[in-house]
Order: sequence, then structure tokens, then C-alpha cells
Amino acid sequence: MIGMKEQVIPADPATLAAAPGTGAKPLRGQNVVAVASGKGGVGKTWFSITLAHTLSRLGRRSLLFDADLGLANVDIQLGLTPKRDLGQVIEGAVTLKRAAERFDDGGFDIIAGRSGTGSLANLASQQLAELRTELLTLARDYDCVIMDLAAGIDRTVRALAGPAGTCLVITTDEPTSLTDAYAYIKVTRATNPAADVRVVVNMAQTPRDGEKTYTTILKACQNFLKFSPPLAGIIRRDPKVRDAIRFQTPLLTRSPSCDAARDLEALARKLFT
Repeated sequence: MIGMKEQVIPADPATLAAAPGTGAKPLRGQNVVAVASGKGGVGKTWFSITLAHTLSRLGRRSLLFDADLGLANVDIQLGLTPKRDLGQVIEGAVTLKRAAERFDDGGFDIIAGRSGTGSLANLASQQLAELRTELLTLARDYDCVIMDLAAGIDRTVRALAGPAGTCLVITTDEPTSLTDAYAYIKVTRATNPAADVRVVVNMAQTPRDGEKTYTTILKACQNFLKFSPPLAGIIRRDPKVRDAIRFQTPLLTRSPSCDAARDLEALARKLFT
């Protein structure tokens, strides 16, 4: 579990250019929220969709950016067939702003990714930098931008997460999820010690169980990193979530008063007030 021996994670030269002490001051979007996880299968994409939907219901103009450059699936979870996607942006066919499409059922905009295109996951540093800059410019048109990152800590994930004002790291109580979430927090802090990194415990059996999971990763961060990431929220395990995903329907449309929906609304209010 988290009590493992300290890991050494190599820094990414592309993101080190924006690290403190290098003389560069990276642009940041304080209204950009990066949703990350060390591993897949923790509910990161569902969380991102529902957070964007929740914020729109709270009166915020929201954009959901599917930033998984290899295994994008926001459109799949919502049963959408986007006219434009991130692949076309990278190819230069459309601008990032033009790629944004309205999701009327949720009241927010979506920039869809492109699943199964390995070339997008291996973008050159210059292309990543241009994409970040374009995203920050577009973010000015919204109250909040939710960026659903790919799982893991590879170069593209770290580069895209860099400009975010807040990073929410999703974990569950599984040992591999905790270990990988810790690794993500470590590399993020190594690149930017001032990063606003917060923990979300997903699929907790009870709020008390969620607190225990958070305490586990908190102690690891305190012991090894001398850092105490705040708890952004606990989302209870809820069969309504799986039901919504299976029917490719937003949770807040299908089961707006279920436990997970209420937990996410509490998190959203806390995050943006």
C-alpha cells in the first residue's frame, strides 16, 4: 500500500521549463480544474462529466475538455457522436474554440477527444505548449473548465495539467489506486511545489471509509513529501452511477437525488465558493 519505499520519478523536461527556479513563469488558468488519477478504473471520466453538469446546474458556464489523448471516452459515456474533436484541433483543421460543442442535456460545452489515436498521445513538446496556450485563452470564456486527463503520470498528462489552477486527484481504497495517486501527487509537487492539489476519494462504502482512505494517502504525503493535500470530497459508492454509464445518460439526468449526485454537488459548492 502507501507505506511503500519512496519512489524516484523522472522529471519531464517540457514541464521543468515552467518550474520554480528556472526563470519561467507558467501561465495559469485559475478556473481550470484538472481531474487526474494514477491509474484507470477509478471513475475519473464519470466524475469529470458529473462535475461539469453539477456546475452548470449551479449557474456556472462550464466546459468539459476530454484531454485523454489516447483513450478518450467522454463522448462514449454520454452517447454522443461529436462533429469535431481534439484530433482535428491538433491537425490544424479547427481551432479549440470551434471544437467545443454544446451538450444540451447537461447545459455545458464539450471538447471531445479522439480514442485510439496513439499519435495524439505522443505530441511534440511544442504542440503540447500550443494546446495549453489555446486552452487558457478559451478558458476566459467560461466560469470553469473541467479537464479530464488520461490516467497515469506520463509526459503529456503532466504537460496538460500544468496550467490548471486546481488539480483533483481521484483515488479509491484499492492499494494500487492509492499508490498511483501518491505517485501523481509526488511528480506534480516536484514540478510545481505551489500546485493546488486536492484528493477526491471515489466509490467509498461510507463517508467514514472515505475518511480512512484519505488518511492513508495523507500520511504518505506528509511522511515522504512534507505536504498535506486537502480533501476535496468523498463520493459514496452508488449503483446509480453504473446504471447511468450503462445507459449513456448523465447521472444528474437519470438519478439527480442519489447519494453520489448529492456528494458531488457538495464537492462542487465547496470547490467554487
